[in-house]
Formats: sequence, C-alpha cells, structure tokens
Amino acid sequence: MFLEIITPDKKVYSGEIDAVKLPGAEGSFGILKGHAPIIATLKKGIVKITDAKKHIENIEIKGGVVEVLNNKIIVLAENV
Repeated sequence: MFLEIITPDKKVYSGEIDAVKLPGAEGSFGILKGHAPIIATLKKGIVKITDAKKHIENIEIKGGVVEVLNNKIIVLAENV
C-alpha cells in the first residue's frame, strides 16, 4: 500500500506502508491493504504509520481529508 501525506507547503510523507491509523472526524479508523474506496474528513490528531519493517511513525495533523483507492492513500492535511 502506498501513502502520501501532503500539506499546502510540502509533502510530509511518501512511501510504502503496511497500515495507517487516522483521526477521523467521526472517530479514529485504520486502513489495511485491500481497504474499500473511501473519502473521509479528518480532525486534529495523530496519524500512526506502520511501515513494512514494522517501524511506527507518528505525524500530527490539524485536520484534513483522506482518500483511499486501489491501495493508494492520499492525506490532504492542514499544516502539521
């Protein structure tokens, strides 16, 4: 699965991942390989990324939108 986190200023993250947990406006949710297509709003919180080597990275966002389609995840985030 491929994840990109983009803010108005720069690309914050780009790479292959195993899983991601996002702070959804209606509650946090996770995305794994093969997830159904989705577009959702995000609130302020932590994006928890688990890469292929099981390394965990946390990125704080101030809100935004996520799109999942064909194992590609794009997060358009307000400045982090």
